[in-house]
Amino acid sequence: MNTSTSNYPLLDSINLPADVRKLPKTQLLALCKELREFLTHTVSVSGGHFSAGLGTVELTVALHYVFDTPTDQLVWDVGHQAYPHKILTGRKDQMTTIRTKGGVSAFPKRDESEYDAFGVGHSSTSISAALGMAIASELKGERKNMVAIIGDGSITGGMAFEAMNHAGSLDANLLVILNDNDMAISPNVGAMNNYLTKILSSKLYSSMRSESKKVLKKMPSVWELARKTEEHVKGMIVPGTLFEELGFNYIGPIDGHDIDMLVSTLENLKNIEGPRFLHIVTKKGKGYAPAEKDPLAYHGVPAFDHTKDSLPKSAPSPHPTYTEVFGQWLCDMAAKDERLLGITPAMREGSGLVKFSQEYPNRYFDVAIAEQHAVTLAAGQACQGAKPVVAIYSTFLQRGYDQLIHDVALQNLDVLFAIDRAGLVGPDGPTHAGNFDYSYLRCIPNMVVMAPADENEARQMLYTGFLYNGPAAVRYPRGKGPGVAVQAEMQELAIGKGEICHKGSNIAILAWGSVVTPALTVGKQLGATVVNMRFIKPLDTDLILELVKTHDTFVTIEENVVAGGAGSAVNEFLAKNRILMPVLNIALPDEFIEQGTREELLSLCGLDVAGILAQIEKFCA
Repeated sequence: MNTSTSNYPLLDSINLPADVRKLPKTQLLALCKELREFLTHTVSVSGGHFSAGLGTVELTVALHYVFDTPTDQLVWDVGHQAYPHKILTGRKDQMTTIRTKGGVSAFPKRDESEYDAFGVGHSSTSISAALGMAIASELKGERKNMVAIIGDGSITGGMAFEAMNHAGSLDANLLVILNDNDMAISPNVGAMNNYLTKILSSKLYSSMRSESKKVLKKMPSVWELARKTEEHVKGMIVPGTLFEELGFNYIGPIDGHDIDMLVSTLENLKNIEGPRFLHIVTKKGKGYAPAEKDPLAYHGVPAFDHTKDSLPKSAPSPHPTYTEVFGQWLCDMAAKDERLLGITPAMREGSGLVKFSQEYPNRYFDVAIAEQHAVTLAAGQACQGAKPVVAIYSTFLQRGYDQLIHDVALQNLDVLFAIDRAGLVGPDGPTHAGNFDYSYLRCIPNMVVMAPADENEARQMLYTGFLYNGPAAVRYPRGKGPGVAVQAEMQELAIGKGEICHKGSNIAILAWGSVVTPALTVGKQLGATVVNMRFIKPLDTDLILELVKTHDTFVTIEENVVAGGAGSAVNEFLAKNRILMPVLNIALPDEFIEQGTREELLSLCGLDVAGILAQIEKFCA
């Protein structure tokens, strides 16, 4: 498929944002058209995040046209919508490498480009970061514009409101742009509202408003009347009362695909001091009909033929993914126990809760992007005798860590955490990798932590964790397992007990979760004993003591960092009991692992069969 820029005469002339600023305004609409077509072509070749970027084409062009980037700095929340930004900031010819090993990152990344002002990947961080940048810049005597672009999903995160609450009490030069793509253009977004927006964003209005407040505040009764009157009048024409109360000068909503309106509004806002809030309304998937029709399906896509109206359908697999195993177990368990409640922080599809949400809508809770709330909500439910299951990605549970310790574990509440995307996740890179959960979970009192070696064991561990009276976690990787058939019958596992998979001599290989299968292959080649340890906490210390008597070397293998991980638990136990035993800990290195396919990254980290075998042979030699 041809991905050259020969069909994009305007885009061909754009290497950096300075080139955008050289264009006359009359050419910006044509540039947007070419940018959208180029984005469609490149993502269809490489795959990646798609519909969000289609919705921000006009906004991206307008921002780089009005603001002097990179002196003025843009902070994109999450970064799914930043592909057009990458194209305009020197990475146009590399876009087909996005999310591949050594290629362009899926998210803004500071060491990739000076135009990526802040590294992102998790939601709701942009306002805090941009505010911090604005404060530090102003303390140095600089006059820079800091712009945070946040979506209607990300702004549901509590951190966004914490940042706005702080920003409103300062006079920082901060512009927050809410990219609202969850609703159609409302009736008041039209000619009259555009006219009002031009007035409200003008320097004259802002100056008069500011000076009037200074005068009226000296007359408390008059000031209170004026304040209420302004709120009443603005409340009739704009939905900005909340943001005004937080201390922002609220403008909008405006059509986020009207490039002329965007440019004129941003030019006005650029010259206004203090915290400002621009509300734009866009359509996710704009300009590509299939993505407009089903933006969720086109949020993240594999390579596809953009001339067709649908994404390629993968051949049905006889083996479910771990996510699918969880989703089926959740429905099966809900049918058995009406106390079960399902919670997700805005990851219904990704975590496998679609079927559950349809079959048990009254027991399904999507709390939006609010991981802290999700965890404490579960704690509250457990206090009343419910059995909540929190379905969450490993990397996102990090955001609810205090709540996990303080609200769940400290009170020993009956909450089950189904932790998806554990270990290396692949193309999304280090922001989404779940490399630390063994370490941050096993140090918490009262926790039971499990890792299945295969699909069937995942089902049985979920059942075990659900029956356990206290906080429990089942941690599983992205994608498919080794292909073991899943039994419909649910059987409770003995807490803290491992299983010997292969009996050998001299070397005992202790493996957890996803690496049990390659460890078994290596163990058979070496004539070593291989143990599926199953539990990170509590550790099967009885089995370890038995293995000490009959083996002279231990090898621990896990898809987690070495520091504080499962291997560290073995080391601690041996040291505490004064057992001198050579131990090789094979795990993820002490660094952030860059993007690539999951298979590439496992090989890079030495966690495939060849890598494990080489490390053991070197250690034993």
